[in-house]
Amino acid sequence: MSLKFIQAEKQMNDAILFPEFNLTINESEIVALCTNVNVREQLLFTLLGKIKLSKGNIEYNPKQKLGFYFLREGEYERLTVKESLQFFHRIHQSDQSIEEVLQIVQLDALKNKKIKELTYSEKKRVQLAHLLIQNPAIYIMEEPDQNLDMESKKVLINALRHLSLSHKTILILTNQIESALAYSDKIYRLDEKGLHPIQMEVDTQEDSNMKLENDYEEKIVQPIRFEKIPTKVNEKIVLFDPPEIDYIESMEGQTFLHIKGESFQCTFTLNDLEERLLHFGFFRCHRSYIVNLQKVREVITWTRNSYSLVLDDSEKSSVPLSKTKMADLKGMLGLK
Repeated sequence: MSLKFIQAEKQMNDAILFPEFNLTINESEIVALCTNVNVREQLLFTLLGKIKLSKGNIEYNPKQKLGFYFLREGEYERLTVKESLQFFHRIHQSDQSIEEVLQIVQLDALKNKKIKELTYSEKKRVQLAHLLIQNPAIYIMEEPDQNLDMESKKVLINALRHLSLSHKTILILTNQIESALAYSDKIYRLDEKGLHPIQMEVDTQEDSNMKLENDYEEKIVQPIRFEKIPTKVNEKIVLFDPPEIDYIESMEGQTFLHIKGESFQCTFTLNDLEERLLHFGFFRCHRSYIVNLQKVREVITWTRNSYSLVLDDSEKSSVPLSKTKMADLKGMLGLK
């Protein structure tokens, strides 16, 4: 199943929105057209059958359905997610499994929640689920990732790959090249000058060899100093600026950053972090702890060999300070 634009042209008020262009989108392909808002709207209205091209035509098998994912589309907010999908299932006489669709858009845990209680990104996932229930042969998607959170963008990418493997034809209309690069197999720009392919990646072996030769000849080394500290939260990597960190703890072979009462697992060892964070004012106060000295409010002596650092955070966190490190700290503070 393919979607073809044949000598397609559109004029408005004696101005050419886009001149003649030819484009074929085959099944299993995800193609993005990067356009401005006016061009995007005219293409959508034409595909919906509301207006006609000034010249040329759009061809596809009329026995196959077109499905649309609009940037703005209302939902039946009084229904739960599952009730909404059941409604679409009935009116489209769909043979798609509701449970499978819920899994694809990762709304299983929210299926009994009313749509009005969902976040914007979750509502967009419901909209995507409605489209999957319809199960068209050709998907037309308008700015599918606009304002989505990271989790929903990941859901969208997985859904598009699922559709591609299911031999669907997918056209994405967007003005964001960054989005197109993330989701598409082929990217084109369409404007008043015509249709232009955008190269997604040019990295041949010859290019790589030439780059290596140039680097060798110039003998220029540009080291990259990456200051942020990565942590892992579920399937996401979250980066923190060093000044955000209160203290770092090593426990049972794992390292954790403590930030505003929350802990985040880090793949670096305590030794690695000690070296990375030294120039930010971090101090190895114990074999299992590194502390941000800018966050320390008090140094407490419990016994002759027992000390603690109390931080200036909402939890008034207490971090152990070893005897040998106490001597080092005194030296840093200019104390005897």
